[in-house]
Amino acid sequence: MNNRNGNSEPGKGRGWVWGGGALVLAVVLFIGLAGRGGTPEVQVVQVSREKLNAAIASNGKVEPVNAYIVRAQIASFVSSVDASESQPVHKGQRILTLDSSDAQAQLASARADLLTAQSDLRNARIGGPPSEVAQLDGDLHKTQAQVANLEHTQQALQQLLAKQAATQAEIDKNALDLSTARATLQTLQQKKDDLTHRASLDVDRLTLRVDQDEALARALDEKVRSATITSPVDGTLYSLSVRKGDYVTIGQEIADMADLHKVQVRAFVDEPDLGWLAPDQVVHITWDAMPNREWTGQTLQIPKQVVAHGNRSVGEVLCSVDNEKLELLPNVNVEVRILVRERPNVLAVSRAAVRADGTGRYVFRLEEGRLRRRDISVGIASASKYEVLSGLSEGDRVAIPGETDLKDGMVVRAADAK
Repeated sequence: MNNRNGNSEPGKGRGWVWGGGALVLAVVLFIGLAGRGGTPEVQVVQVSREKLNAAIASNGKVEPVNAYIVRAQIASFVSSVDASESQPVHKGQRILTLDSSDAQAQLASARADLLTAQSDLRNARIGGPPSEVAQLDGDLHKTQAQVANLEHTQQALQQLLAKQAATQAEIDKNALDLSTARATLQTLQQKKDDLTHRASLDVDRLTLRVDQDEALARALDEKVRSATITSPVDGTLYSLSVRKGDYVTIGQEIADMADLHKVQVRAFVDEPDLGWLAPDQVVHITWDAMPNREWTGQTLQIPKQVVAHGNRSVGEVLCSVDNEKLELLPNVNVEVRILVRERPNVLAVSRAAVRADGTGRYVFRLEEGRLRRRDISVGIASASKYEVLSGLSEGDRVAIPGETDLKDGMVVRAADAK
C-alpha cells in the first residue's frame, strides 16, 4: 500500500534488493561450478633427469653349449636302461643297452669271411695254394732229375755202342723214355706258370676283397659296441626318450647329454632392432617357471642374416649365460632383455606421454592450465621412457593420454600420474 506521498514502503524496497543480489550470486556460483565440472582431468608426469638404460626385449630358448646327441646305430630293442632322465652322469657311465645279437652274428660271419680272404691273398702272393705249389714243385724236381738221369744214360749208351758193349735197342728204349720225361717236364712247367699267372691276377682282386671285409668287420664291431650307450661327458642326462623293451630304428635320437654349467640362450630379435646389437652387451634372462630368479650374460654372436620365426622376421642372437646352479634347462623358453645403450643424467620423459604423426613425435605440455603441443626429438629408449634431445626442459609437465581426446589449447585440470 502506498503512503500518502505516493512512495513504496521502505522495508519492502530493501527486500527486493537483497533478493536480487542473492539470485545473482547463486547464478554466478552455479555457472562457476558448472564450468569447473566440465573441465576434463588429465594425468600429468614431470620431465626429469635420470640414468637411462635402453633395452631390447624379446624371447629366446636355452641351449647347451656342447650337447651330445646319441642316436641308435642299429635297429633293435632296448634290453636295459641303467640311468634316468635329469640325473648327473659321469664320462663312460652306462646309460642303456640295445640288443646286439643280430649284429654279433653278422660280425662273426664277417670275421670268418675276412680270414678266408686274407688266406687266399697270402696264397696268391706266394703263387697259389701251398699244397698245390708244393706238389708241382716236387713233381718238377723229380721229373727234372729223371730227365737229367736219362740224358746221362743216353750218352753212356752211345759210348758203349761204339765199343759194341750196348745194343741199338737199348739206346732206342732210353731215348723213348727220355722223350716222355721231357714232355712230362714241359707239362709240369706249364702248369706251374699257369698257377703263378692266375695267382698274380688274383692279388689285386683279393686285396680289394680283404679291404672290404675289414671295413665291414670294423663297421659291425662298431655297431656291437654302440649297442652299449655310455655318457661321453661329465654332465647331465637331460633327455632320455626310450624305455626298456622299446624298439628303436637306425638314426633315432635316444638320449641327450651335456655339461649344463655351460649353456647359451638363442634370442630371437625382431629385424628393426638388429641395428642396436653389438658383442658383449649385458643380457638379463627370466623364466616363468622361476619368476623370482634372473640370470645374467652377454651377447656372443650377432646375426648375419634374418630368418622367419613364426610370423616374425628375426635375427638369432647367441648369448652366454651363467648357469652355475644348473637351474636353466635345455629347450625351455625364456624372456630376454639386451641392454643396448646406457646414458647417465639424460632428460627423460614417459613413453606413455609421447605421440607420433606424419611430422614426428610430440607431447602435450601443461602451460597455465592449458595443453600446448610441443614437437620433440628423442634418443635412446628404455622400456618406459624416452631420452629427450630437444623440445622439453627439466621440470616440464606433460599429459598422458587417457579417455579424454587431448587437443592443443585444451583447458584441463591436472592430476599427478601414479
